[in-house]
Order: sequence, then structure tokens, then C-alpha cells
Amino acid sequence: MPESHSIEIQHIAKLARLRLTDEEIGRYRSQIEGILSYIDTLSRYDLQGVEPTAHAMPVHDMLRVDEAYPWFDQERALSNAPKRHADQFQIPKVIE
Repeated sequence: MPESHSIEIQHIAKLARLRLTDEEIGRYRSQIEGILSYIDTLSRYDLQGVEPTAHAMPVHDMLRVDEAYPWFDQERALSNAPKRHADQFQIPKVIE
């Protein structure tokens, strides 16, 4: 791994207000070094002309057409209401 990638795990942990054991510091250091090493591997490829993508496969939104259509009339919507007051649902008072 290049020297420019030296990672100060203790400094990062301090910024994140974490207390790490020496074992955790070693484990995190090796994990981060592995990630950075893999990024170095990827940077060797010529990606000129390759468009950035968020998904490996194309994603197509399946949206229905937004159309207005008849729905319940007011009487049918209120037909199952346990209690009604005029043309509205009547519910028990929740806040005193």
C-alpha cells in the first residue's frame, strides 16, 4: 500500500469520540488498508468514456399514468363510520 495512505485510526476514533482497544485499531487499520488497496487496483483501469452508474443493471421506473377517475362519493365513504356528525366522521376526543 502506498505511503500516502497512512491511516491514523486513533485520530479518526478521537474525532468520532470512540474508544478503541489496540485489537480494534489493528483490525480497522487492516480493513481500511484493504479497501484503499482495492481502490488503487481499480484506479489502474482506463475508464475514459465510461459513464458513471449507480446500478449494475438498468433500472426502469414502473409508474402508472396519473389519471383522475371516480372514487367513493361522500355517502359511501361515511357508510361504515361508527359515528357521524353532519357529513363528517365523529371520533372520540383525544386531547383534553
